[in-house]
Amino acid sequence: MQKEIAKIYDPKQVENKWYDFWLEQNYFHADAQSGKKPYTIVIPPPNVTARLHMGHAFNNTIQDILIRFHKKRGFETLWLPGTDHAGIATQAVVERELAKEKKTRHDLGREKFVEKVWEWKQEHGSTIIHQLKMMGCSCDWERERFTLDEGLSEAVREVFIRLYEKGMVYKGLRIVNWDPASGTALADDEVEHHDVQGKLYHIRYRFAGSDDYLVVATTRPETLLGDTGVAVAPDDESKQHLIGKKVIIPFVNRVVEIFADAHVDKEFGTGFVKATPAHDPNDFEMGQRHDLDNVIILDKNGCILPVCQVYREEEFHDELPIPEFLSGQDRFEARKLIVKALKEMGQLEKIETHNHAVGHSYRSKVPVEPYLSEQWFVKMKPFAEAALTAVKDGRIAFHPEGRFEKTYEHWMTNIRDWCISRQLWWGHRIPAWYNEAGEIKVSASDPSTPQEKWTQDPDVLDTWFSSQLWPFSTLGWPKKTDELDYFYPTTTLVTGPDIIFFWVARMVMAGLEFQGEVPFKHVFFNGIVRDDHGRKMSKSLGNGIDPLDMIEKYSADAVRFTLIMLSSEGQDINVNDKSFEIGRNFSNKIWNAFRFLSMNLEENPDADIDKYSAHFTLEDRWILSRYHQTISDVTENIEKFRINDALQAIYHFFWHNYCDWYLEMIKQRLYKPQREAEKQTALALAVHIMKGSMELLHPFIPFISEEIWQELKSGDEQSIVISDWPQLDAAFLDKQAEESMELIMEAIGGIRNLRVEMDVPPSKKAGLVVRAEDKIFALIKNNETHFSALARVDGISRFKEGFDKSDAGTIVVQNIEFFIPMADLIDKEKEKQRLLKEAQRLEGLEKAVTGKLNNKNFVEKAPDKVVQAEKDKLRNIRENLIKVRGNYEKFN
Repeated sequence: MQKEIAKIYDPKQVENKWYDFWLEQNYFHADAQSGKKPYTIVIPPPNVTARLHMGHAFNNTIQDILIRFHKKRGFETLWLPGTDHAGIATQAVVERELAKEKKTRHDLGREKFVEKVWEWKQEHGSTIIHQLKMMGCSCDWERERFTLDEGLSEAVREVFIRLYEKGMVYKGLRIVNWDPASGTALADDEVEHHDVQGKLYHIRYRFAGSDDYLVVATTRPETLLGDTGVAVAPDDESKQHLIGKKVIIPFVNRVVEIFADAHVDKEFGTGFVKATPAHDPNDFEMGQRHDLDNVIILDKNGCILPVCQVYREEEFHDELPIPEFLSGQDRFEARKLIVKALKEMGQLEKIETHNHAVGHSYRSKVPVEPYLSEQWFVKMKPFAEAALTAVKDGRIAFHPEGRFEKTYEHWMTNIRDWCISRQLWWGHRIPAWYNEAGEIKVSASDPSTPQEKWTQDPDVLDTWFSSQLWPFSTLGWPKKTDELDYFYPTTTLVTGPDIIFFWVARMVMAGLEFQGEVPFKHVFFNGIVRDDHGRKMSKSLGNGIDPLDMIEKYSADAVRFTLIMLSSEGQDINVNDKSFEIGRNFSNKIWNAFRFLSMNLEENPDADIDKYSAHFTLEDRWILSRYHQTISDVTENIEKFRINDALQAIYHFFWHNYCDWYLEMIKQRLYKPQREAEKQTALALAVHIMKGSMELLHPFIPFISEEIWQELKSGDEQSIVISDWPQLDAAFLDKQAEESMELIMEAIGGIRNLRVEMDVPPSKKAGLVVRAEDKIFALIKNNETHFSALARVDGISRFKEGFDKSDAGTIVVQNIEFFIPMADLIDKEKEKQRLLKEAQRLEGLEKAVTGKLNNKNFVEKAPDKVVQAEKDKLRNIRENLIKVRGNYEKFN
């Protein structure tokens, strides 16, 4: 090879160079007219506000592996990228920017504010896209989409209108999860429940016309201002005589009735439950059953109203005053004031510590407020059954299998109507219009005429409403496009299990409803990237690791390699800054192996290795067998979404089989060949395996694999990105060669270890005496050059009776005894202790394997070949143990 190869691998000289080349060659663009079998992934669109974090890096590495693998296998691959407009998050970012100027969105007005958000998006919204490119992501960037693109907006309006016309979308007065900090309603799955240590307040409610009282227990005393009843359990016999009696609500002096409802747990608190239908979802349900008024006491900022609003049968009914000392107070401040006043009035019986779950906004992290509000909803139950069936009947397969199906089923069988309206300005505005008479018209465009003015609903749709359409809206729906026809249904979705209902389930429901087909055939749930203490990375903990910092320090290949290497199927992974050294170290190992070859090559050898087959040695047949087995293992594991197992297979093969053994073994043929054909065969095969290994590694570490492949390519080959995936040739699988080499490598490894343990200087060679049958001895003798070069052996002879073992170091490998005469080298006491230690190790193994075989459950459930392998292992351990004990006894 004429070209000078750098001693040290420098990824900065490689990664940008090859990514630009791939883009120039348009390798990532998918052709809907190619006629190939499609393989499609739509990216989980990151928020437009986002910067790349380790979770993104991990998730997108997996997607890139799948895309690159299938491209090399001849599929027409489409990895469709894009970003999500992220309603609450993006609006909050821009509002914070305005706050620095001491302005609010209301100062600008809706139109100007939305323009401001678009300006922010144009300036900052592509940050994460550029960062994904730095990771090596092979997305079809020509098809990049944004959830507020005009095409996607058209799809959103079309879906809303169709659902409304089918009666599946409705507007109603319902309890919603209100986020006072963001000023908007949240869907149930946008609420995170955290256990908190709160208090349970026991409050006296006096009976009307009497000084007697009952005691209610509540965690939220401020909501008593909205009480319209007190409930008891129907099976609470001690309270049945009170049903129909009336009590007086403190402060507002509202007279309400006691009623029985099955929701009440007679064992909780005092058995009396205050009913606040406008501020508690369970109380709302009770109110519906018992025709209670709904009294709203809080405004949308979580503050007490000056007058409460009374709704009866979903219609506004009346306004009632609230004590002046509470008006305008924040909900938590009002709680303190009410508790203080109750004490002073003698109506607070006691306060208990009480642990309970409190809902918090996933975005602002403040406690949500159950709030009666007029919102838009989608009826979900009609869609859920079909979506559940799609997973149960196998049209959609979850990976890892058996881990998330129950979670999915739980969500789908307990599904509630979805609140889809949000009180924001940034997002898809709801295509509903109102005239002065209060009538509603749902339309994609303004239905106003010169005779009648219609005003659009001010709310926007939940971000997930547009995200659920992502697999088909990005391909042109509702138009019938070539892309939609060819690439839908998509093939695989890679996502985190935390959005299994937020996004995965809704995409399934939407795909079945609007396309009549599931949106994807496979869903791979990747784990969460955590710090080395197992904690989730977060800004508040300050334990996040910036992938871009790691790319700068170690390379993109190193980051990708490390994340996959440390993961296992669907499990969380723990990393720290130094974790990524393993990726860098592997790149260096690859580069050193390539450089070693290049230094021995004048030109690339013939790619057809069959022409060298007459000169194949044992190690040649072995490495070819291991290589083809590795092709099979990597291919099968990726196909089965065992991404870590696939990487482990090629990593182990390349580092241990190819570098540690094969390249070391062929050095004799390269440096001191007896015939030129020996050298050329070794080089041809070494290059063939190196190039093939780069093919297998390419989906995982695309940059260094391209750099080396380009140096080894032949003919009119263009790029590793589009070259064919290596194919298993079963003719090269050679069990006998593998067994023979395993014996030789184990023996050489044992001799090396013995020399280290016995402190034999590397410069001193020693003879080797072997006790083995003819066939095995011939195998070892025929490979004497390897023992000489790799284990510092000077001559191999056969064991004869009368051989004095007392001056020899001994190892036993596969029931074969190897003796190394060390009369001038050996410390007999040290060798005795080594043999004792080895005997103890074998005894431990014997006990462990015996225990496994005595386990009835293992023997009955494990495959026969696994059980037999354990039996063979036990037999081998016992045979070795007998010989080690015998050699130990010679010192006594």
